[in-house]
Amino acid sequence: MAATITTSPATLQQPCKNNAMLIVLIRSPPRPWSRILRGQQVVVKASASSSSSRGPKAAMGGRLETSSRVAVAAGEEGDVIRRLQNGPDVRGVALEGEKGRAVNLTPLAVEVIAESFAEWLREELRQLDGGRDVGEVRVSVGRDPRLSGARLGAALFAGLARAGCSVFDMGLATTPACFMSTKLPRFSYDASIMMTASHLPYTRNGLKFFTKRGGLTSGQVEGICDRAARKYVARKMGRGGGRGMPPVVMRVDLMSAYAQHLRNIIKERVAHPTHYDTPLKGFKVIVNAGNGCGGFFTWDVLEKLGADTTGSLHLEPDGKFPNHMPNPEDATAMSLTRGAVLDHGADLGVVFDTDVDRSGVVDATGAAINGDRLMALMSAIVLDEHPGTTVVTDARTSDGLTRFIQARGGHHCLYRVGYRNVIDKGVQLNADGVETHLMMETTGHGALKENYFLDDGAYMVVKIIIEMVRMRMAGLEGSVGSLIMDLGEPAESVLLRMDILGEAKYAKQRGTQVVETFKNYIQEGKLNGWVLDDCGDCSVSQGCLVDTNDHPIDVDAYMYRANFFDESKRQLGWVHIRQSVHNPNVAINMQSSIRGGCKFMAKDLLD
Repeated sequence: MAATITTSPATLQQPCKNNAMLIVLIRSPPRPWSRILRGQQVVVKASASSSSSRGPKAAMGGRLETSSRVAVAAGEEGDVIRRLQNGPDVRGVALEGEKGRAVNLTPLAVEVIAESFAEWLREELRQLDGGRDVGEVRVSVGRDPRLSGARLGAALFAGLARAGCSVFDMGLATTPACFMSTKLPRFSYDASIMMTASHLPYTRNGLKFFTKRGGLTSGQVEGICDRAARKYVARKMGRGGGRGMPPVVMRVDLMSAYAQHLRNIIKERVAHPTHYDTPLKGFKVIVNAGNGCGGFFTWDVLEKLGADTTGSLHLEPDGKFPNHMPNPEDATAMSLTRGAVLDHGADLGVVFDTDVDRSGVVDATGAAINGDRLMALMSAIVLDEHPGTTVVTDARTSDGLTRFIQARGGHHCLYRVGYRNVIDKGVQLNADGVETHLMMETTGHGALKENYFLDDGAYMVVKIIIEMVRMRMAGLEGSVGSLIMDLGEPAESVLLRMDILGEAKYAKQRGTQVVETFKNYIQEGKLNGWVLDDCGDCSVSQGCLVDTNDHPIDVDAYMYRANFFDESKRQLGWVHIRQSVHNPNVAINMQSSIRGGCKFMAKDLLD
């Protein structure tokens, strides 16, 4: 149980040095060694002659065998934590109810991960400050409405406090707001953690980590999980787990400040000549929050700016998501929103995912704008503001999107699937002198250079709303969908998934083998008409396959894309194959410019 206060921050005690020393002393074997032990079933045994003797050698052999078995068991225990890593996030099963999936994101797992993050954070801050002691470390925590949130939240608070952090509880929040808590005045925390599993079932939960510099990389989270795995083994053995006093947690209202931040952006950039403070007066906007965290955008942003939100859907948080999963890719979510827009004559419909780091929209005609269409709409808006800029997307986007961006004078860089991969590539390009203002993934994650390279679904909708108001003020006909009328779309687009059978702990390794086999098969010329993609004419050579930079970005999943050509060397489509970071399967995306093309490519793959 956490003690909660709402007054000024209290300085928390540093963790017990004796406990820290004890954890170091009982550390399990280094990760590579424990992998070898598990893979080869190595057990150190005495010889047949010595095993039958009663002398010192027999005793030593018995100790070696027992020690090796303990080491293997410790490695297996630690891997419970390591397997929770999901790219730059942590995700796991928090509640019973999923067939074939046991609960693995337990309070103990969350506590040791939080404690390890806090220790890593203190080391990072000390390094940035030239090795000096950083004093108080302040960390904010938010969560989505999942049923497991309160119980796991208490463990999260305990882990942070154990590592000496001051903890600030934002309650129900969005993932982008968590990051903004490190930036907004009056808050400016050193780091933030959001507890969410995004669009995954209500039985899941997870953690997303932020510092003032942005979200953590896959490599950083892997290091934190490694550290947490050693703590987990120690605690399971009854070492270093004394609790002491309950953590002191401060309650803060961050969401009101974040909503005001979004309102100010709309007011300042629209700058309406007659009603500055209510620039959305006369507009009807439907919001479908899917019972996640996005309801605030209706009453704290849109309505306060004068919008009519009558007909909005599923605004109240409900941790079981009873109507549909909050997901802008979900057909039910988009269909219900389309119906509400048409029924109420709305100018725009908005669909948020659970934690509001993704979004999709429906225009006044009822046209769904997500996936390639959303990337095209955002590209049109950003290229109007920043002519000639580069747009980074994942490599599942269509050739039509590339032509759309190039027709407006922009450059299109296709990169690895994964929102963190796409965003990090944009950051890297800007650091290398390549102006890159927009980074988007097919799933609806969108980040802008002007907004700290943060994937913020609400901020993206803010950009679209500003454009909608400007179009009306300029007397332009049509909805925001008219901006993408010339987007060429594929004749077919298919997503297939191949389940990886066997134990889940080996799924990542087997998925990698499948993807590498696919690549080698094409390189060896065993598939006629198939050519590995170099991502086309963009500013990064072979961007979705390899990094040519001196400091490549971490790879959190393996993937390749191949183009398919007919006998006259005309490109008919492409296939993108990748190891899933969420589930034990291999995902295959296909697009074809002709009807029947995807089936033909699928047959080649099956053969």
